[in-house]
Amino acid sequence: MASDGPGFVGIRFCQECNNMLYPKEDKENKVLLYACRNCDFRQLADSSCIYVNRIMHEVNEISNIVTDVVQDPTMPRSEDHPCPRCRHRESVFFQSDTKKAAAEMRLYYVCTNPTCNHRWTE
Repeated sequence: MASDGPGFVGIRFCQECNNMLYPKEDKENKVLLYACRNCDFRQLADSSCIYVNRIMHEVNEISNIVTDVVQDPTMPRSEDHPCPRCRHRESVFFQSDTKKAAAEMRLYYVCTNPTCNHRWTE
């Protein structure tokens, strides 16, 4: 994965009293400093980036399920979980191979009604 800008921007601590340093602008010299709120310690910032907000998008696993699984005769079938959309009794079910779903032991269902093919999880 390519890096777009700085990675982790760590917390800085005062060398004199070990309290946290906070970003502060020196308006006169037009530079960014890290300043202690407890003592007068100041340190010149080595980067103009003070915060990184990484937004990670999770792929909706249900939308990635291929409805052709209902044609597979080796897939397990259930009549205990009727389709919430059309109320058809039979569904095909399986467990996802993603790490998140495997950790949660989540089952995914696909309605076997050819006019519905609804996908859901419980």
